[in-house]
Amino acid sequence: MHIALLDANTDRSAFAARHSSEAEKFQALLAPVTQGWRYTAFKLPDGEAPDSLAPGTFDGVIVSGSPASVHDDAPWVAGLLAMLRDSILAGMPVFGACFGHQAVARALGGRVGRNPGGWVLGRVESDLRDPASWTAAGPVALNAAHNEQVLTPPPGARVLGGTEATPYGHLAIGNTVFTTQYHPEITPDFMAALIEELASHDPADVPAEAIARARASLDQNVDNGRMARWIADFFAQATSR
Repeated sequence: MHIALLDANTDRSAFAARHSSEAEKFQALLAPVTQGWRYTAFKLPDGEAPDSLAPGTFDGVIVSGSPASVHDDAPWVAGLLAMLRDSILAGMPVFGACFGHQAVARALGGRVGRNPGGWVLGRVESDLRDPASWTAAGPVALNAAHNEQVLTPPPGARVLGGTEATPYGHLAIGNTVFTTQYHPEITPDFMAALIEELASHDPADVPAEAIARARASLDQNVDNGRMARWIADFFAQATSR
């Protein structure tokens, strides 16, 4: 399996430099459940992008999270949306997390906007009420860090699950698109570091109450390993048909 890792992270701060890239986070997440998979990473905000995402160029695509918005007017955002639209319509398997979830939704005609309830940060337990064949039903706990979300899913999307605050937290389209608003690639250690980094910013950026809730969630387990298995199973079934 050869996966294109589209790294959308725009953070070039000292904090980001001290930690793994988004592509490295996803490779670490998937390593325990995949063998022999190859990855090619592209830092989209730096002007890197695959020449094509047509079926046959890669076996699948992962689109990472980012502090950027899918509404930004940066050329790389418009280029990503167009590439996703074309590749998904052509049958390329795509997984997206957070910004990637929103980018896929917007590229295909969904609506993305600010969270009605404000920032969601830290561990979140969502419910998969209508699971896909590669997931399981019931609760799944993952880390979150978002102030925008999918407000209207794209036409044809299946809502796998979510929460009251984020009702479209997990989406699928057929057997070739799987996206989540959450961050299976974020480990508890990185989540703790990110919370403290955000706490050092202007409280107008991330309110103190969101920081406090996130800190309180750190002593609870997350299901990154289970989600990694689902991502691997998603790509396996998408490429076997």
